[in-house]
Amino acid sequence: MKTRKLGNQGLEVSAIGLGGMGLNFGYGPATDKQEAIKLIRKAYELGVTFFDTAEIYGPFTNEEVVGEAIAPFRDEVVVATKFGFNILDGKMAGRNSKPGHIREAVEGSLKRLKVETIDLLYQHRIDPQVPIEDVAGTVKEMIREGKVRYFGLSEAGAANIRKAHAVQPVTALQSEYSLWWREPETKTFPILEELGIGFVPFSPLGRGFLTGKIDENSRFDANDFRQGVPRFRPENLKANRIVVQLLQKIAESKHATPAQIALAWILAQQPWIVPIPGTTKMHRLEENLGAASVTLSATDLQEIETAVSNMTILGARYSQSSEEMTDK
Repeated sequence: MKTRKLGNQGLEVSAIGLGGMGLNFGYGPATDKQEAIKLIRKAYELGVTFFDTAEIYGPFTNEEVVGEAIAPFRDEVVVATKFGFNILDGKMAGRNSKPGHIREAVEGSLKRLKVETIDLLYQHRIDPQVPIEDVAGTVKEMIREGKVRYFGLSEAGAANIRKAHAVQPVTALQSEYSLWWREPETKTFPILEELGIGFVPFSPLGRGFLTGKIDENSRFDANDFRQGVPRFRPENLKANRIVVQLLQKIAESKHATPAQIALAWILAQQPWIVPIPGTTKMHRLEENLGAASVTLSATDLQEIETAVSNMTILGARYSQSSEEMTDK
């Protein structure tokens, strides 16, 4: 697989990474540990060198799975993890990016991942109680100590990106981005380009919707957070199918799948974007990675742009409580 540079500090990764969250968290029952390890190792065999996790996924179990899975090829891959929440009785209990807590989180992540250095460390969400300069300064110290290589932010707004970058260069911003959530194009792309920061879209397949496998009749597991997301209410799923129909039309002409077109579209937006689709299924992994070989022409991209700009996507992308955690 081709590689891409994230930021201008020297971090180079596969053009498509693997998001680990869904293996243990957010989308229903956790995947069997050995099956999850097998999937991660298969991703590496197929050329993936960029793996994304976080202490909150599980909590903790996802980092353990990723750590065990990458052990045989640790020096050949980039592992990203995140800090920024209190974890109490196995549950997220509010944001916490106090310097002491960051250090505790990093020590825990290092042990669970079984690594000496975290390649890319993200602040998972902005903590309004802690100045971003203090967060960046703490990560800068850990970079000097050799515990972290690169610093990232997740769901951060332009003002905080700029303030953090002035203290410690930010290598990557991770935020939601897909054909049905394009806010980063106007809110953060300009500052990323200005400062030389890479972009890592999570949910590049619209949390599964853009694969074409979800419609108004779909039902979600009790542990699947999508059942509380407005965009996944039956009436909104039905209305939003128009996006999938567009992808299906283009996919047929390319002998590809809607998921591959959705990912290829993201890859075509900027050379400094690396999406991290997640999956629990081996055939979906192979399908997603196949997107790196799909080429969209200028005509294809214009057709998508024209069609999508005339669509209205219904439903908020998060429940209100989750939306309050994003940084505008």
